[in-house]
Amino acid sequence: MTEHVPGAAPGAALRSARESRGVSLRALARQLGVSPATLSAQETGRTPLTVQRLAQAAQLLDVPLSRLAEGRLTLVGAEGRRTHPRPEERPGRDWRAYPDLGLDPILAAALEVFVEKGFHGATMRDVAAAAGLSVAGVYHHHASKADLLIDLFDRAMVEIRWRVVAARDQTEGEVEKFGAMVEALALVHVERRHLVFLGASEMRGLPAGERARFAGLRSGVQALLDDQAVRAVTAAGGVEDPETLRTRTRAIASMCTSLPSWFREGGATSPSEVAREYARLALAMLGI
Repeated sequence: MTEHVPGAAPGAALRSARESRGVSLRALARQLGVSPATLSAQETGRTPLTVQRLAQAAQLLDVPLSRLAEGRLTLVGAEGRRTHPRPEERPGRDWRAYPDLGLDPILAAALEVFVEKGFHGATMRDVAAAAGLSVAGVYHHHASKADLLIDLFDRAMVEIRWRVVAARDQTEGEVEKFGAMVEALALVHVERRHLVFLGASEMRGLPAGERARFAGLRSGVQALLDDQAVRAVTAAGGVEDPETLRTRTRAIASMCTSLPSWFREGGATSPSEVAREYARLALAMLGI
């Protein structure tokens, strides 16, 4: 039985990989032994891709098969830009629920090793040992140690953003929305503390372009808080100098991002209790 890769995302990732490598549709089709029309249909999702063909394309383009299969791609393009998936907003999902992240064994091992030894102190051999793989096996799926860190950063930013947005959108009332957003930001920094800890401690390990990109993503989350703070203060009948308000919302965000440095599982306060208390403190800081 021929096994197909579900969904249209792998085809789109294949097209991105091909274009970033400067390979024409016709050239790759010839190497794969298919017609350009067939390959085009597979890249656009009109025709399903077989696992075997995707694996062959991954080898020809020198990209990790896992990235293509999952529809995720981190590649340096012809103009030196990296292409990444847009963070999911995941509408309707419970932002207070924290199921297992479902990291593949290599990423799970990298997260463990980077947190324990630091990015610069860790080696790909350490990651391979923690994953129970050979070093060559790790390199087959991830081009470099920095590639692993970038992938983990991406996942951290997806977790932060969709939960903050969901908390806002699933709550009624401007004041209550702001409180829920802070609660969500605090909670993710407790429940996913090892993942988001990397974002606070290992930015220096990223290439300059990636540092700028992630700084932009973090600024985007801060802007969401800033905007909702204005709405909350206005709804409560208050008037605040914009610069003073921005200073306070930055202090609130910093308060949340520092949680991984002190929160310990099994302490006197649960993650949900800490997050709710932070939301109350945030509203008090706005004078509400």
